[in-house]
Amino acid sequence: MAEARVLAWLVRPQDLAPALLLRVRREWRATPIHRLSLASPKTSGLAVRPRDFRPADRAAGERLLAGQYRFGGETMDLGPGGDPWRRASPSRRFAEALHDFGWAGDLLATGEPGARELLRLWLDWRAVFGGGNEFAWSGRALERRVFNLATAAEPLAPLVSDAEGASFVADLARQARHLVGEPGDPGRAAERAAVAALVGASLAGPAGEALRKRALGQLEQGLPQSVLRDGVHGSRSPERGLELLFDLLSLDDALSQGGAPSPVEVSRAIDRLSAGVRLFTLADGRLAAFQGGEPAAAARVVAALALDRGDGAPPTSATYGGYHRLEGGGVQLVADGGVQAAAAWASTACAQPGAVSIAVDGKRLFAGSAWSAGGDVSADLRGPAGGSCLALGDSWPGRGALARSPFGPRLSATPFEATAMRNESDEAVWLEIAHGGWRSLGFDVQRRLYLDLAAGELRGEDMLIAVGRPRHARLDFAIRFQLAPGVAAQIANDAKSALLRSGGGVGWRLRSDAADTRLEPVAAVDGGEARAAQVLVLSGLASPADGARVRWKLSRDEG
Repeated sequence: MAEARVLAWLVRPQDLAPALLLRVRREWRATPIHRLSLASPKTSGLAVRPRDFRPADRAAGERLLAGQYRFGGETMDLGPGGDPWRRASPSRRFAEALHDFGWAGDLLATGEPGARELLRLWLDWRAVFGGGNEFAWSGRALERRVFNLATAAEPLAPLVSDAEGASFVADLARQARHLVGEPGDPGRAAERAAVAALVGASLAGPAGEALRKRALGQLEQGLPQSVLRDGVHGSRSPERGLELLFDLLSLDDALSQGGAPSPVEVSRAIDRLSAGVRLFTLADGRLAAFQGGEPAAAARVVAALALDRGDGAPPTSATYGGYHRLEGGGVQLVADGGVQAAAAWASTACAQPGAVSIAVDGKRLFAGSAWSAGGDVSADLRGPAGGSCLALGDSWPGRGALARSPFGPRLSATPFEATAMRNESDEAVWLEIAHGGWRSLGFDVQRRLYLDLAAGELRGEDMLIAVGRPRHARLDFAIRFQLAPGVAAQIANDAKSALLRSGGGVGWRLRSDAADTRLEPVAAVDGGEARAAQVLVLSGLASPADGARVRWKLSRDEG
């Protein structure tokens, strides 16, 4: 009996290391027994035809027809009718984008030729990976492929035989059942449940009912953590919030087609996420970019808000998400007044408190954080160096660092507080952001932003405030502004200002009393295309006794 108790203790899941537990669960999911369980209940077709409300890119579809695969700034050119499944991808990120079928809608936008090409690629994928593969049948690639194949079912239906149609639906059900039990990234639990519920709402008969019930239960449990009360996604990424909104809109539509109302949590999340999208949308129609996400195409934002039930006015702040919006005099600014996202989203979180995203005269000038492909951010850009914020030496706020995890580099940091105080009048809006992320180095950080509505200029002040006993000699600091791709910049001869132009027109000048002003190159990915960009850097030295202060002003260039 004692031996039995010891053996039982040895195999308790809660006592296994997370990485080992994940490995054990994934190995079980690769067994023939698990694969066999995915085949039931037997499918009897689709009861509804789910739709993806994301706008398609016909030009991208034409490139795919020509055999040009472009994902995350990387390209694989196979020529018409090429086989992408039996060759190595340029990178893991590229392979994930290939296997997630996120390009299916672009192909379908080209008409029947694109639909036939999609059918060919699906049949080829099924021949190579349909029996199971750890990479293709797990993580984000599995999640997005299930969604994209489900929403492609209707345009493919006229092209398939009865046998192919039955196989398509059966395969879709198998992958969705596999997805609903996926021991994947906890930060994508709501997304996985929403996609599985979409398939459950679409399948006819007991097969759909069983999957829908299970997935909706998971979704209702996960949405309150994934969607904050003010509509900011739990990851604090505006792009992640937009993408989850699209998934929920598709789910709501599929349930409606089947005559079933959406759960209250789903309807509430749609309303909240819509408000969040309005908060982050700048005058160029695109999102403010934070936490490693891209700004998304303007057409994408318009499509997401087409059914918005709000009053249309963007909120000025997100209390729970920690963001603030300032607007007037031709200047729009969204500022990050919070800290990195909670533990569930640590695999994508960025340590960039105080970052700002700015548009002037309807054109993007500064990005809040370096743009990346789907949140896939290189390690160095997940710290202050990747944000439009202050960086102190080589350290990260809260002694932050990236640690290994089964879901990619995980941001860990000691807890620290961030506060934001806002005041506004008819003449100006003032925002003060403070955080203690570098208190271990002997400094608190304060960023003051003052938007003069009449003059149409933004004044900023960044301060390192010495606290406690001096712990170090003088430290280098840099106030970084990530220039959006396409913004031209020229440093003045006195190195005290920079002239900035976005797409021609009136220039804007950023002046400061920093010791030095310089430009640094950085890579950016915008809409899947790699583009060159720059970072405007104001730098100096912080005294362990007196700290440091830099004042800067952004205004139209009068010269």
